Amino acid sequence: MLETSKPPLRALDRLLSNVNSVVIGKEESVLRTVVVLLAGGHLLIEDVPGIGKTLLGLALARSIDASFRRIQFTNDLLPSDILGLNLFDQKTQTFSFRPGPIFSHVVLADEINRSTPKTQSALLEALSELQVSIEGKTHPLAEPFLVIATQNPVEYHGTFPLPEAQLDRFLMRVQLGYPSAEDEKAILKEGDLMKRVASLAPALDCAEVLRLRGLAEKVRIEEPLLDYAVAIARATRQAPHVKLGLSPRGTLALCRAARALALLRGRDYCVPDDIKAVAVPVIAHRLLFDTGLFGLARVRESEAAVEDVLRGLPVPS
Repeated sequence: MLETSKPPLRALDRLLSNVNSVVIGKEESVLRTVVVLLAGGHLLIEDVPGIGKTLLGLALARSIDASFRRIQFTNDLLPSDILGLNLFDQKTQTFSFRPGPIFSHVVLADEINRSTPKTQSALLEALSELQVSIEGKTHPLAEPFLVIATQNPVEYHGTFPLPEAQLDRFLMRVQLGYPSAEDEKAILKEGDLMKRVASLAPALDCAEVLRLRGLAEKVRIEEPLLDYAVAIARATRQAPHVKLGLSPRGTLALCRAARALALLRGRDYCVPDDIKAVAVPVIAHRLLFDTGLFGLARVRESEAAVEDVLRGLPVPS
């Protein structure tokens, strides 16, 4: 057990409680979002409009006292609209850099697949290296830095599917889904949830998030669990109809997410259930199939393939 388990657990419990007070009935999705935050990754939400994706991003940003920007991706969006650009000042006769919305702690990239591949690729350096390069100069991004990208799995007209290289930059893919009848009634009773987000008090700050990330990196994964992670990765590469299985970067992502979940559960070591709990959201979107399915059918196919792999492998004791 972590020697300092009580303080981090109290902070993380406050964070989960804060977000769950606004994002009603989505405890599992909120938990996975916090796992992504602790693991230093990025999140892809593939779901229909109007179910609380923006609300989730806002609530998380408020809960960690972080800056938040929302970017609406369209087919005429330019890389400079995201990254920023150098402007010429007539008075000083010099160029000055005006940062774009990517220079925030939490960035919601809404309907990311509606922008062109050129604009999508502008995010690659930010997602993987925590920096952007503009006209030969490198600009570091804020820490912690989290991109929550969304795309609609039903409406594909006028979209540009994310390439595998970009999908691989997202630690997890989740779906929020429609609320239950009881939760939807609770949402109606709450009224304007955006107003509630504005009144949320931070549960912790950015410095505390970075400290917790450091603790997550130190969570132990023993040799048998490393063998289990490798076995899962290798099995995805041999699964039926899979053209492209889990890459070594994906295996690293699986272990990072498992460490973050173990910390959330109050341990400084991983158990098999940590890996199993994050396997589907970490792996499914990284698999490429030869079946030609798309949309919700593709989402279900990829998740079912990972579940089949988990069922077919012995779990370390």
